[in-house]
Amino acid sequence: MIKEERLLNKFLEYVQIDSESLNEKEMMETLIKDMKELGMEVSTDNTGEKVGSNGTNVYGYLKGDLDIEPILFSCHMDTVTPGNGIKPVIKDGIICSSKDTILGGDDKSGIVSILEAIRTIKENNISHGPIEIVFTVCEEIGLKGSKNADYSKIKSRQAFILDSGGDVGKVIIKAPAQDKINVKINGKAAHAGVAPEEGISAIQVAAEAINNMKLLRIDEETTANVGIIEGGKATNIVCPELKIMAEARSLNKDKLKKQTEHMVECFNKAAEKFGVTVDIDVIHSYDPVNLDVEDEIVKTVKIACDKIGVTFEPAASGGGSDANVFNGNGIKSVNLATGMAKVHTTEEFITVENLNNTAKLVYEIMLRK
Repeated sequence: MIKEERLLNKFLEYVQIDSESLNEKEMMETLIKDMKELGMEVSTDNTGEKVGSNGTNVYGYLKGDLDIEPILFSCHMDTVTPGNGIKPVIKDGIICSSKDTILGGDDKSGIVSILEAIRTIKENNISHGPIEIVFTVCEEIGLKGSKNADYSKIKSRQAFILDSGGDVGKVIIKAPAQDKINVKINGKAAHAGVAPEEGISAIQVAAEAINNMKLLRIDEETTANVGIIEGGKATNIVCPELKIMAEARSLNKDKLKKQTEHMVECFNKAAEKFGVTVDIDVIHSYDPVNLDVEDEIVKTVKIACDKIGVTFEPAASGGGSDANVFNGNGIKSVNLATGMAKVHTTEEFITVENLNNTAKLVYEIMLRK
């Protein structure tokens, strides 16, 4: 029942709207207009002001005629760079850009599929339960839209996020929580050739700390990494200051806490050994997604996959998405694949078949039969 030509045309329209992170206003205004035309109650919040975007999060609510719990569908409106002036091209059933930009299927393939599913329901007068939508800003620069969302506006306790690569049918049911660890080691400068003994090398302190850390693959659920080290002024100066950016991830909150504390302890012990101070800032980025195939929300996806004839593929991801943030706010969430491929590159593409299947999958989930 999905009108595939309409779906495709809307997708081509959406990807040609510039909406790099912090510049989502035009995309937001277009979606508000389209949502209102579908008879949805639409509202916004002040997230844009908080994060410095000219757009903000958009909330939609469609009343249902079935007395069942509401469900939420969500995508982000922003794209990575280069995402301005996108010119989509279709060849042999594949949609890509003209190769000077990304395509923007991340995440507009999800957006267009959600709205097409609702159009189909509305124009065919199909019974359904209450449906909610949240379109977020600034996902690509740290999940800022979902982190600052107004959760008092959301009634649903289950959410379907459409923001994963892979063929339609893949569903992310496990994704780790993350802590970021930002460190500044305060050493002491000295001339490295004349009086090195008068200095304390921040680099040496860092080396001591990192050498004693458990890093990379900790166990099947946990990883850790030191990713960025910045410091030093010249080879003839004992390094007085070093900045380090590290992270830990785990599907298990207790394991994440333990790993983060271990890394912090290593920095503190090294600083104590060399007689310097260290400034440490731990930022909890997001909570985990850790569901089971027997969870009701996952079963709902499987039933929908079976109905449209695609392979149901529960999967784990090593990265975070808005699904992590929604889960952390008490909304059980999964992340659905839309078929987008080679995202964040100028080689990004999506097949027309996957675009159609995404809309069909969303439609079946909305009906929940």
